[in-house]
Amino acid sequence: MTDRNPPGFIGLALRYPLVGTTVLVGAVVAVLSLGGQGGAAQGMASIYALSVALHRAGSMIKGLFRGRWGIDLLAIAAIGATVAVGEYIACLVIVLMLTGGEALEDYAQGRAARELTALLARSPRIAHRESGTGAILDIPVEAVNPGDVLLVKPAETISVDGELLSEAGTFDESALTGESLPVERSRGGSLLSGSVNGSEAVRMRATATAKDSHYRMIVSLVEEAAASRAPTVRLADRYAVPFTLAAFVLAGAAWFISGDPVRFVEVLVVATPCPLLIAAPVAFLAGTSRAAKVGVIIKNAGTLEQLSKVRTAVFDKTGTLTQGRPLLVEVRPAVPASLPADLLLQLAASAEQYSSHVFAASVMAAAQDRGLGLLPANDATEQATHGVAAQVGARQVIVGKPAFVREHTKGFELSSLKGGQVAVYVGVDGRFAGSLIMSDPLRPNAVATLARLRGLGIREALLLTGDAASTARSIATEAGMGEVLAECLPEDKVKAVAALTARPVMMVGDGINDAPVLAAADVGIAMGARGATAASESADVVIMLDDLAKVAVAVDVGQRTLRVARTSIWTGILLSLVLMVVASLGLIPPVAGALLQELVDLATILNALRALEGPKHGNRRRSRKPEPNTAPAHHQAQSAGHGPA
Repeated sequence: MTDRNPPGFIGLALRYPLVGTTVLVGAVVAVLSLGGQGGAAQGMASIYALSVALHRAGSMIKGLFRGRWGIDLLAIAAIGATVAVGEYIACLVIVLMLTGGEALEDYAQGRAARELTALLARSPRIAHRESGTGAILDIPVEAVNPGDVLLVKPAETISVDGELLSEAGTFDESALTGESLPVERSRGGSLLSGSVNGSEAVRMRATATAKDSHYRMIVSLVEEAAASRAPTVRLADRYAVPFTLAAFVLAGAAWFISGDPVRFVEVLVVATPCPLLIAAPVAFLAGTSRAAKVGVIIKNAGTLEQLSKVRTAVFDKTGTLTQGRPLLVEVRPAVPASLPADLLLQLAASAEQYSSHVFAASVMAAAQDRGLGLLPANDATEQATHGVAAQVGARQVIVGKPAFVREHTKGFELSSLKGGQVAVYVGVDGRFAGSLIMSDPLRPNAVATLARLRGLGIREALLLTGDAASTARSIATEAGMGEVLAECLPEDKVKAVAALTARPVMMVGDGINDAPVLAAADVGIAMGARGATAASESADVVIMLDDLAKVAVAVDVGQRTLRVARTSIWTGILLSLVLMVVASLGLIPPVAGALLQELVDLATILNALRALEGPKHGNRRRSRKPEPNTAPAHHQAQSAGHGPA
């Protein structure tokens, strides 16, 4: 949002009227004092300061009714005390520090939220739609429908998710992924809303509305994150109660021992630490903003604190630890062969048109690679996590897990598999017809990610999957994980996570059938890059790109943010306590004390902004190669269908 206020002091005064008024009153008081009108100067300063104190007292009382403890009481008492002992210059300085705190907080929170606000500000508003006559019409992005052909101009932000119609294009996805290098897409490649087009105009076909597009989901998550308050922030509020009591006790003791009421004032003047009110929220907002910059959306500030304490990491297999793009290794017809291999694959792929499981897209792609067209199918039904049945021409085709196919066919036989292989079983017309041997390799960075998590203090790592036990053990061994629970249904996963004792527990998954366990975990992380909406809605953290390493980045950001927040809070408290002790000895005059306290506030808030600094190992540049054309996103992302999960 553009600031319409004029620059300089006038703009500051218009934006923060109390600050401007305080500076103006201070100037008049200075003129009166220099002109020998000390009584008038003292009276004006005292009346103005007491008026501000009464105004802040009203706000403080309203906050108390909402359960919010602040430390305005100390500032109000300091104003009253300085007026009572005639330290009218000090009272004006306190008022300036108090009212200037609003400007300081705005600055700090603006810096902390810069990545979040940048994401919101870049949200596309207009799309260029081709009409039937070839004319280009500018329309609101909300009016775009799937199937619309859009023109994306050079350096323009893509408004909705879609498919590239031009031969090739180069796109900047840094706002979505944190990756600074541009990526290349060829005809048929998927485009994400929020990406920035390169130097040439391209044509695309919309595959989603603006509301259901990738960037809109990011914006919604960011708005939710920015509105939340972390437990540590609420804890900071509670620190205000003992701190306030300690300040009054120390000030009263200094007055009693010295017999000088000014000593009471001198202690209170240095006992108004903004860090308790500002530093912790700024640190958490900065951590959330930093995570968003590298493609990790943390949906609420409390999750940062949970991330910092995670002791057990649980991973789904397909699409999480593995690449999620299984490759067909072999078509293995039943013996004696009832169907040729190509026909078996064609029938299975034709039935898989109606499945949402990640393996369905791979089976279809393998058939198309062999030049086998997909046949029309009728009466398709899918039993989630088990399999799909469809009438393909005159044949009844069953595709899915062994138990599902065994139940509906005769002559079923299990296939022998090597490590890391998965079998998708096929039945035709009530008889077992064979199996499709698939391989879903481990992600290249899985081993390094797990090692980094161990370095961050995560003691246990568990593979939790619906896949066959042999395949799950093979992947776990390759990844360096000792614990495996295989052949789990969604409800089994929830029970397994609930039974874990080393908590908090972090669950990482990507599919619809991961949504219940993501919600049940202490911290649910969804690999949401491929549009797994249900999983993303259930999760506390959404990784907006297909990079497992960002799981460790999320934990690292959480740990760093909590360290910075606690350091900021305790730095403010300890420095203020030191100043109060020194002031109780009569060594800090009231005016100097007010200025010193503002320096303490500034130091702790700047320290809180250190949470904007990124993790040291999480966002290294790497080369990006053009991605191969893939099946539609809904086939790639969701693990609701049959087969391993």
